[in-house]
Amino acid sequence: MRLAPLVFALAWPLAAQELEKLFEQEWERSLRISPVFASTMGDRRYAQRWPDLSPAALARDYGDTKAALARLRSLPPTPAQAVNRAIFERMLSEQIEEYELGWRFVPVNMRDGIQNTADVANLLNFREERDYQDWLARLRAFPVYMDQTIALMREGMRRKLVQPKIVMQRVPAQIERQLQSNPFTAPFATQSTTLRNEAKLVIETAVFPALRKFKLFLETEYLPACYDGVGIWQAPEGEKLYAYFARSFTTTGLTPDEIHAIGLREVARIRDEMYSVQRKVGFAGPLPEFFQYLRTEPRFYYATGAELLDGYRAMAKRIDPTLVKLFRKLPRTPYGVEPIPAEIAPDTTAAYYQPPAGDGSRAGMYHVNLYKPEMRPKWEMMALSLHESVPGHHTQIAYAQEMGEVPKFRRFQAGFTAYVEGWALYAESLGDELGLYDDPYAKFGQLTYEMWRAVRLVVDTGIHHKRWSRQQAIDYFLANAPKTELDVTNEIDRYIGWPGQALGYKIGELKMKELRRRAQEKLGARFDVRAFHDVVLSTGAVPLDVLEKRVMDWVDGN
Repeated sequence: MRLAPLVFALAWPLAAQELEKLFEQEWERSLRISPVFASTMGDRRYAQRWPDLSPAALARDYGDTKAALARLRSLPPTPAQAVNRAIFERMLSEQIEEYELGWRFVPVNMRDGIQNTADVANLLNFREERDYQDWLARLRAFPVYMDQTIALMREGMRRKLVQPKIVMQRVPAQIERQLQSNPFTAPFATQSTTLRNEAKLVIETAVFPALRKFKLFLETEYLPACYDGVGIWQAPEGEKLYAYFARSFTTTGLTPDEIHAIGLREVARIRDEMYSVQRKVGFAGPLPEFFQYLRTEPRFYYATGAELLDGYRAMAKRIDPTLVKLFRKLPRTPYGVEPIPAEIAPDTTAAYYQPPAGDGSRAGMYHVNLYKPEMRPKWEMMALSLHESVPGHHTQIAYAQEMGEVPKFRRFQAGFTAYVEGWALYAESLGDELGLYDDPYAKFGQLTYEMWRAVRLVVDTGIHHKRWSRQQAIDYFLANAPKTELDVTNEIDRYIGWPGQALGYKIGELKMKELRRRAQEKLGARFDVRAFHDVVLSTGAVPLDVLEKRVMDWVDGN
C-alpha cells in the first residue's frame, strides 16, 4: 500500500502528456466540426464550410465526445492538470447530456440561428481575394446548411420539442428585412465589379432562395407546431431539460425553487437601495412613479442614433484610464464600439459583446443598439458599458485569450455563463470604486441593471418551472425595474427562447462578491483588490466551485 503514491507519482508525467495530447486532439476536432468557429480563430482549413448538421454527422460527434470522455477518465489524475481536467470533463459531460436531451432539435430562436447568417461575415477577415472566394463558397453551400437546419427542426416537431410561438413569430420578419436590405453584399462593397457581380449572382441564386424556403417553412409548418404557452415545461422532458439548464448555466446544484427564492431576496434588497437614490434626487412619489419618470423624461434620452453612438464612445474613453486603480494587468487586445446591425436591432437586447479573433487579427467589439434612441436612457449607459466592454466582457475574454500557458479550450471555448456573465455583472459594481457613478441617476442605472439580473432569477424560473404566463413575467419585470417596455418585452422573450441562460448572471456575481468578502475578512490589511482581480481573471472561465477553490487557495497562501 505504501508504494501506491510512488507509483502514481511516476505515472504523472506520462499521464500529463496523454492529457495534453487529448486536449489537442479534441481542439482539432472542435475546429473540424465547427468551421465558422475555426475561421474566427484564423484557421483557414475549413473556410468554405458550414457545420454538418446531418443525423450521421451529429451521431458521430456524439460518439466521439463519449469516447473522449472515456479516454479522459481512464487517465490517472495529475495535480498539475487538476483544473484543466475538471473543466474539460464538465464540458464533455454537458455536451453528451445536451445531445441526449435532444436540444439540437431546437437550433433557432428570435435572437440566434441560421436567419442571422449575414452576421457571420462580421466575424471574418477580408484581406485578399482568397477570403472573398472562401466566403462565396460558403454562401453557395448555404442551401445545404439550410436544408439540414430545417430537417432538425422537423424532427423536433415530430418529438414535440419546439419553441413557443411568441419566440418564433418574429423570425419571418427578420428574414424579410434581410431580403430587402441584403446585408450579404456588405463585404464586397469596395471590391471589383467582377467580384461584386459574382457575389450578387450567388446571393440571388443560393442564399435568397434558401432564406425564402426557411421563411415559408416557419410560416406554414413550424409556427403552427410551436407551443402556445411559454415555458419549457411543455416539452416532453421539460422538467429534466430545465434542471439541466439551471445546473449548466449556474454551474451549481441549486434547484429552480432555490434560485427563485434567491431572486426574490435580491429584488427586495435592491429595491431598498433604489429608494435611497430616489430620496437623494428629491423625487417625492412612490418608486413606480419614479420608474415612469425615468422612462419618459426627455432629458434622459438622445434624439438620434448617431448621438447615442457618440455617447457610448465617449463613455468608453472615460472608463479606460480609470482601470489602473483596480487592475494590475489588463489585456493588450483593443476593443471598439459599433452599432448592432439594423436588421436584427428591433428584436435584440440593448448591447452585446463580440470577442476578438483568436489569432489577434480582429479587435473585440462592443455592439450597441441604436434602434429607437428615444427608448435608450442615458442613465443606464455607464453600467451597460462597464458590463460589455471594460472591465467586463472585453477585459475578461481578451485576458483569457492571451493566457498562452493554458490549453486552447480554456482560452477560447470554456464559456461557463456563471463565470463570464457573473464577472461582467460584478464589473458593473466597480463603477463606484472607479469614480464613474458620480451622478445619482447613473448610480440608479447600475441598480437598475443589478435589479434586472435579480428579476431574471424570478421570471426565468417562474416561466420555465412555475408555469408563469408571458404577461405575468412582463408585469413583474416592469414593477421592479425602470427598463422600457420595449427592452422588457425583448428580454422576457429572450428568456422564453433560451431557458436557464439568464440564471448565470446573478448567481455568478453573488459568488464573486462572496469570495471578495471572504478574502477581505481573512487577509485584512493585506488584502489587495488588484491582486484579487488578477486571481479571478487568471483562472479563466471556470465553474464556480473551481473558482472558489482557486481564490481560497490564494487567500491561504497569503
